[in-house]
Amino acid sequence: MAGAVIASAEAAPGRTNRSATLSSRLAELAVTAAAAEVGRSRSRPSVARPGRAGGAGGPGGPGTGRDRRAGAPQGCAPAWYKCAVIDLTRLPEVSRLIDLALTEDLGRGDVTSASVLDGDGGQVSASLVARGELVVFGLDVARAVFERVDPRHAVTALLADGAVAAAGAVIARVDGPAVPILAAERTALNFLQRLSGVATQSRRFAQAVAGTSCRVVDTRKTTPGWRALEKAAVRAGGCHNHRADLGSGVLIKDNHVAACGGVALAVTRARARAPHSLRIQVEVDSMAQLAEAIEARADLVLLDNMSVDEVEEAARTAHAAGIQVEVSGGVTLERAALYARAGADFISVGALTHSARAVDIALDFA
Repeated sequence: MAGAVIASAEAAPGRTNRSATLSSRLAELAVTAAAAEVGRSRSRPSVARPGRAGGAGGPGGPGTGRDRRAGAPQGCAPAWYKCAVIDLTRLPEVSRLIDLALTEDLGRGDVTSASVLDGDGGQVSASLVARGELVVFGLDVARAVFERVDPRHAVTALLADGAVAAAGAVIARVDGPAVPILAAERTALNFLQRLSGVATQSRRFAQAVAGTSCRVVDTRKTTPGWRALEKAAVRAGGCHNHRADLGSGVLIKDNHVAACGGVALAVTRARARAPHSLRIQVEVDSMAQLAEAIEARADLVLLDNMSVDEVEEAARTAHAAGIQVEVSGGVTLERAALYARAGADFISVGALTHSARAVDIALDFA
């Protein structure tokens, strides 16, 4: 943050003194908050962390272990999701992202709050409210933002990550001094709105293939730096994850095939050279390439930009050879349902992350 203050001062010399004053004031607030936290008794209300029992990463769900003592949120998330959830804020890349976001927004302080409020603004209670129906995700990250700005903040989740919030529903409550709540508000909402938007989009696609054995999976088309968060949001909405990164699996795409000299040769080389624990998947765009993939013993085939009728024929052929089928390429909600009924085992949808719209969530003071 100090670097940001210096850079701003150099760009606008006339504001040097004011920026320094604001920075000092925020620093004083931080010192006061830290001192208050050290002297705080153990009676401080615990933060409700839905989907875990007995600590971060443990199995269980709302109403068990630690959640029972803290007052479990009432929203319902899928049972399988509750068992798989972890505290994402413990991941180094997520912690760095939170720091970056706060530095971006608070590098020169909050001039408005410093101008109109005295001290820390006094104790207030605020609500995070859904303005429309959405799937909640990102509560741990929002909580971390508020607590990073001021450890006196107490964030109580009223709905669980993965739960569907109706329009007007209160997702969480934030209690603490007004000035640091206002300082953290935009950053916390940016995370919560974006991640809940991904989870909401995921739910739509999961519903589109409901009643079939097909799984909708995400891609690596994620916001730079946000991959762990966005892929977790996809899971919360009901869809599934594809590769986390280039080292997670062998996926031979069209450019690999072109550079190597053919589908069969690419699969044969991957079979000989890749770690034995990884499955070999190859992209094909014709029945001739599918025949090559089957002959070379690929584990999965990726059918790119094929029609529904072509997918049905290719899936029938691949399944007869014991090979699973993934479909990709401009998949919409309507086409997802058609591909699922045509025999696709997986449908990869980049739109789960790259085209998800942020949902409307507001922070309202009581």
